Amino acid sequence: MTALADPVTTGSEPVSVAEFAAVAERVLPAGIWDFVAGGSDTELTLAANRTALDRIGLVPRVLAGSPGCDTSAELPGAPAAALPVAVAPMAYQRLVHPDGEQATARAAAAAGVPFTLSMLSSRPIESVTTPGGVTWFQLYCLRDAGATADVVRRAEEAGCATLVVTVDVPRMGRRLRDLRNGFALPTDVAAAHLDPASLRVTHDRRPGVSAVAEHTAEAFAAGLSWDDLAQLRESTRLPLIVKGILDPRDAALAAELGADAVVVSNHGGRQLDGAVASVDMLPAVRQALPERCEVLLDSGIRGGTDVLRALALGASGVLLGRPVLWGLAAGGEPGVRRVLDLLAAELRSALELSGCADLDAARRLTARVADGRTSPGGTPSEGVR
Repeated sequence: MTALADPVTTGSEPVSVAEFAAVAERVLPAGIWDFVAGGSDTELTLAANRTALDRIGLVPRVLAGSPGCDTSAELPGAPAAALPVAVAPMAYQRLVHPDGEQATARAAAAAGVPFTLSMLSSRPIESVTTPGGVTWFQLYCLRDAGATADVVRRAEEAGCATLVVTVDVPRMGRRLRDLRNGFALPTDVAAAHLDPASLRVTHDRRPGVSAVAEHTAEAFAAGLSWDDLAQLRESTRLPLIVKGILDPRDAALAAELGADAVVVSNHGGRQLDGAVASVDMLPAVRQALPERCEVLLDSGIRGGTDVLRALALGASGVLLGRPVLWGLAAGGEPGVRRVLDLLAAELRSALELSGCADLDAARRLTARVADGRTSPGGTPSEGVR
C-alpha cells in the first residue's frame, strides 16, 4: 500500500481508526480542518456523541464454539455488504484531497461497503459510480423543485442503489469555527450537482461569514413537510433512507410513508447544538419501527467497538463519516482503504472477544449504560442471558 503521508510530518502510520484524526489535522490547512472537525455553536452535541458511545458497556458471551466471525451484512440496496457499514455523505471532498469523492468511492468499493455521495459532492454522480461498488445518493431538497427532480433522475440513471434524503437541515447550524475563519471554498472546488450560477457565493470569503452556509440558505428548500417526503417516495423507484431522525415519532411517520430505512443522526453534532446524542435514541427508534424498516446509526462512530455497540442496541449498521475524511486527507484512496481495513479488523476483534460468530449474535448481546438501562438484547429482569 502507498505510504499514507510524509512520515517526517505525520509520525508513524496509524494502527487504529481513531489515530487518523491527528494525521489529518497535521496535513490539512487549519480552516479546512475546522470545517471537517467542527460542530455547531458550542459543540456540546459533537462531544455528547462520543460521551454517549463511551459509556455503553457490552456484556460479552463466552464458549461460543465458533472460530472467527462473519461480518457480512444486508443493507438497503447492498444485500452483500462486507461490513455493517456505509460511508456517510460528506460534502466537498476535494477540499481534503485532489481526487475527492472518486478516491473515496473506489476505496469503499474495494472494502465492499456502500459509498454515499453527497448532494454537495465536488465530483458528479457519473464519475463515482464505481464498477463493482454500491453507491447511495444523498438528497437535499432544493428551492427549485424541478432541479431536485432532475438530480433524482440523474442518480437513478447513473446506477445509484439507494436514495438517502437528509431531513434535519431546515437551515445549516451555526458552525462557529467556520464563522471565525470566514470559511469559503477555494475556486477549484464546487458543488457539482448544482447550478453553477448559484455557486459564486461559496467562493466569497468575508470576515464572520460562512460562505457555504450562505449558499445552502439560498439553495435549499425551507419549510419541508411530511407531504414533501410522501411525494419524494412516490417519485422514485429507489429504496428510500431517511437520514436525520432522532424522535421515535418521526421514525414511525417515515416508515408509514414508505421509508425502507432511517438513520438515527444528529448530523455529527453540526445542526442543533444541545440535541441528544444519536446513540441514546437508537433503542427507542428501533422499537418504534416495523421490522421491515431498517435502522442505521450515524454520528460519532470512531472504531469497530462502536459498530458492535450499535448492533447490540438494535442497528442494522452504521454510517462512517469523519474518519473517512481523515483517511482521505492522510493518503487519498490508500488512506481511506486503510481506515476501512482497520475498521474491519477492529470489528472482527470485537465480535470474537464478545463471543459473537456473526452480526445476529451481536444483536443479542446485552449492552448497559451508566444508569443501568439495557439494550433490546437484554432487559433488567433477564440479566445476562
